[in-house]
Amino acid sequence: MQDSIENIGEEIVDEFNMFENWIDKYDYLIDLGKSLPKIDEKYKVEDNIITGCQSQVWLHAKQEDNKVVFIADSDAIMTKGIIAMLIRVLSGQKAEKIINTNLDFINKIGLNEQLSQTRANGLNSMIKQMKIYALAFKDK
Repeated sequence: MQDSIENIGEEIVDEFNMFENWIDKYDYLIDLGKSLPKIDEKYKVEDNIITGCQSQVWLHAKQEDNKVVFIADSDAIMTKGIIAMLIRVLSGQKAEKIINTNLDFINKIGLNEQLSQTRANGLNSMIKQMKIYALAFKDK
């Protein structure tokens, strides 16, 4: 049985709470980005670039066993960490759950307050694009 979006989000909150300051939390976010599996160059195309992000972020989605599976990469180490965290939470979930989820964990870890306006916009663009993919798969 797979973990729910809420449970994974809570795991991330617990992990971030282990760190006392944002320098350590940033390091952890960077480590998450480093753990993101390499994506095939064939997915690094214009169609997969998320608009609204300051850096280049490529996001590809496919449907497997009635679940949405995401792969992504970024040319910026911090952004790569953010998309890695979102993939951890949303990849492998049913489209309906992705569409209807409220990603409370982002506020609980205080990420929004730490991001510049352009990065916060990028984060919102990533979430929006993941939900758009889920919508596309929902009716298939």
